[in-house]
Amino acid sequence: MSCNVMKSKSLPKLTALGLCVCLLAGMLTGCGSSSGEASEGEDSDVIELLNVSYDPTREFYEAYNELFASYYEETYGAAVEITQSHGGSGSQARSVIEGNEADVVTLALAHDITLIEEEGMIDEGWLDEFDNNSSPYTSTIVFLVRAGNEKNIRDWDDLLQEDVDIITPDPKSSGGACWNFLAAWYYAEQQYGEDEEQIKEFMRELYANVLVMDSGARGATTTFVENGQGDVLIAWENEALQTLADYPDEYEIITPSVSILAEPSVAIVDENTAKHGTEDVAQEYLDYLYTDEAQRLIGEYYYRPTNEEILSEFSDVFDLDVELCTIDDFGGWDQAYETFFQDDAIFDEIYNS
Repeated sequence: MSCNVMKSKSLPKLTALGLCVCLLAGMLTGCGSSSGEASEGEDSDVIELLNVSYDPTREFYEAYNELFASYYEETYGAAVEITQSHGGSGSQARSVIEGNEADVVTLALAHDITLIEEEGMIDEGWLDEFDNNSSPYTSTIVFLVRAGNEKNIRDWDDLLQEDVDIITPDPKSSGGACWNFLAAWYYAEQQYGEDEEQIKEFMRELYANVLVMDSGARGATTTFVENGQGDVLIAWENEALQTLADYPDEYEIITPSVSILAEPSVAIVDENTAKHGTEDVAQEYLDYLYTDEAQRLIGEYYYRPTNEEILSEFSDVFDLDVELCTIDDFGGWDQAYETFFQDDAIFDEIYNS
């Protein structure tokens, strides 16, 4: 398993973002380590923090880390250096369980953090530790198509056309892929009511059109944008908007008639911060995401601020009228994961049939 790890500094555009900077083995021996104690030869006054995150947050956290480091030094007179690690959300959760010493995790869905909690590494009640179910920003799921939209894709049922090739990541490793699946399932529920067999058939036809299923959302974007594969990318809204900004006039965003309120979650990895002596700075790091300054930065990087007043400032960026279901419509993440994504659950039934 591989991952992407970086210190806070400028990043290239999508052409280089898929490159793996560091193998997990390297992370476990120091590449992505985080400690309140400075390594040999480093300034002992520098506090180190490791944020293990999911694929599409790279650019946002690069900017946020600089903002937070400036705030922390001005407020407390201490320097902090944040290292970022990125990959599919499920894979990232497993890497923390296996020894990637994250101080904080900022993952694509609550279930991935629950897996770390179940290992005793995160204290119970983490979901209520920060506002809005510990989700300082939200997103939704949209379609990214090439300019001109040759296949005339407008809604979920258009993805079932025989000549449409879909790019979407794998729910077994990608949190974004789980949100994709649930958004499509909710649409099918609206079409077929309680007829689960028809809903499953809808999903079978959709996934039969998947051309490439990458392990993470950024890999799927690279497949669609850089490698030119597929007719449509089922994507995080923020990822699609970033692509439009990077490649003007080459792509279009299609907002389906219904989608899902995706709530990426954040948490302190209590076991690791206790070992590193970074409890206070980790708390500050996640608290600061809710400040007005950080919330506006969130909007600038195409995530939806949870501060409703600041979200309204970006009404020209986001479609705020789209109908959104929520994870509560599926019984919460524990229930949804057991129903759809555990081994031999509905996703495996659909995809392997």
